[in-house]
Amino acid sequence: MVQLIKSKLRLKIDFKPDEEYVDCINDLISHEVTRSMEYYKHHRDVSCLEHSLYVSYLSYIICKKLGLDYRSAARGGLLHDFYLYDWHIGKPYKGLHGFIHPDVALQNAGKYFSLNSIERDIIKKHMWPLTLRPPKYKESFVVLMVDKYCALMEIIKLVRREKIKKLKENFGI
Repeated sequence: MVQLIKSKLRLKIDFKPDEEYVDCINDLISHEVTRSMEYYKHHRDVSCLEHSLYVSYLSYIICKKLGLDYRSAARGGLLHDFYLYDWHIGKPYKGLHGFIHPDVALQNAGKYFSLNSIERDIIKKHMWPLTLRPPKYKESFVVLMVDKYCALMEIIKLVRREKIKKLKENFGI
């Protein structure tokens, strides 16, 4: 799948973020609450922060190549799972995690960061079709698809941990 996407978009993904990507998310990734996502298990042995960073970076690369708002994609991708609890243990909200966590993540992100309309849509709609309304922006759809791809790779253990580790090291995590 990655090879197919790379061939279609002619992407070079070396998992060493460029300065522009770092500038897009630096205020978010340096915040202690964002870094606390490292303590929440997401898929298998991948933390919520690792997953979100993976989604953020791939979304940034794809949106940049497609001439879309890559800054919003990077930021929304990083915050799309900003629900701040371990859903494997329990949750502080009623309802099924898959249905409710986008709203929880959006509330949390709005509490700590200023979000534009694309970033809000990315966070709120990343679980579509579970979120009945489809994404409004192309960037939201890119993040949604990248999120599904990354989740699948993490669940079936095809993601190379060294790539995610390389991303984290660039931010001192």
